Amino acid sequence: MITEVSGRQNSDLPQKGRGYAVASGILGWTLDAFDFFVVVFLVDTLATHFQVGKSSIVLTLGATLAMRPVGALLFGMMADRYGRRKPLMAVVAYFSLIEVLSGLALNYPMFLILRLLYGIGMGGFWGVGASLTLESAPTRWRGLLSGLLQGGYPLGYLLAAVAARLILPAWGWRAMFWAGLVPAAITIFVTYLSPESAAWKQHQVPSMSGIARVMWEHRKGFAYLVLTLTLMICLSHGTQDLYPDFLKTAHHISPNVVAYLAMFYNVGALLGTISVGAISERLGRRLSIIGSLGICALIIPLWAFGHSLAILAAGAFLMQVGVQGAWGVIPAHLNELSPDAVRSLFPGFIYQLGVLFGSPTNTIEYALRDRVGYQWALTIFEGCTIVALVIVFALGPERKGKDFFRKALSPQEAETTL
Repeated sequence: MITEVSGRQNSDLPQKGRGYAVASGILGWTLDAFDFFVVVFLVDTLATHFQVGKSSIVLTLGATLAMRPVGALLFGMMADRYGRRKPLMAVVAYFSLIEVLSGLALNYPMFLILRLLYGIGMGGFWGVGASLTLESAPTRWRGLLSGLLQGGYPLGYLLAAVAARLILPAWGWRAMFWAGLVPAAITIFVTYLSPESAAWKQHQVPSMSGIARVMWEHRKGFAYLVLTLTLMICLSHGTQDLYPDFLKTAHHISPNVVAYLAMFYNVGALLGTISVGAISERLGRRLSIIGSLGICALIIPLWAFGHSLAILAAGAFLMQVGVQGAWGVIPAHLNELSPDAVRSLFPGFIYQLGVLFGSPTNTIEYALRDRVGYQWALTIFEGCTIVALVIVFALGPERKGKDFFRKALSPQEAETTL
């Protein structure tokens, strides 16, 4: 017999093992981000080692971002058809192997190919990890856990900065790519312990063609969200990827100090993503995001034109509070706007198509730098991005608190499925 329990939504029922599911998403996204941002701190080192210009190394960052939709499509379809756990373990194993091989690259063409392949794994993780995490979360905690999940991204950036300060000087650039092996093994083990999503079991589509049909039926919402995520990628990568190089080039700050600054402003990013994610349970998803964007707009003068190390540090810290504050709401917002039957593929593919369309961000900013200077290049690009995002979110939909179950769970299902 199927029953409601104490009038609560199904996702608020006590369920065994949900902590493993939540942890697997947070750990995996942290590791994924770490493996990506390692390259950000090695631009000069890799350019020298491979005897290419810095722009060639910057190109590998864009190449990684451009391949992420391929991974989202492949692993997202597998997760909606066959369950969340096994595809999640497979994608962590895949991108960790590619990362190890990146540290063994013999020349620039080999390194570029490996970063393209890494992009497939990086893109495959988010949609599957976010769906498993949020389908396992009580509805009332969804905003907080959304922030914790997305907080894995700045945490990965922070850990990459720590590695640049500790691992790089002691063991060299290759060891930077091998540092994630143990965390990868832990993530795979935690995912193995995580039971399968009960929401997926309820909404499982029996064929790949059925998944494609659901996607087509929601094409208008899909197109709107792709535009939204493209602009969000311009916001995040436009304020993060080239910022260490900007500090060194435009402000002549030493690499060691830049590494410490990156650690500092990523603390701000963590603070923003977790706090705004939690706040979105009260204020709503869109209003919380728009408020975070307002912080970004106000901080641009300090962030780009600060005349002292202290001002630049404060600007970078507050900028990432705003940027990642907005991002902290995105996992919950996208999953709530997604059709139930394709909750891995739909948000994951949208996110990574946004990454693809936003992947020229670094190249555009780098080209603008040659015309108007580094400060104005960042200011113009991010100023336009923030204005566009405010308009898009103000006009968009919201389904905060959506129940991911279409029927009540029996007490036995609530006890055993997760």
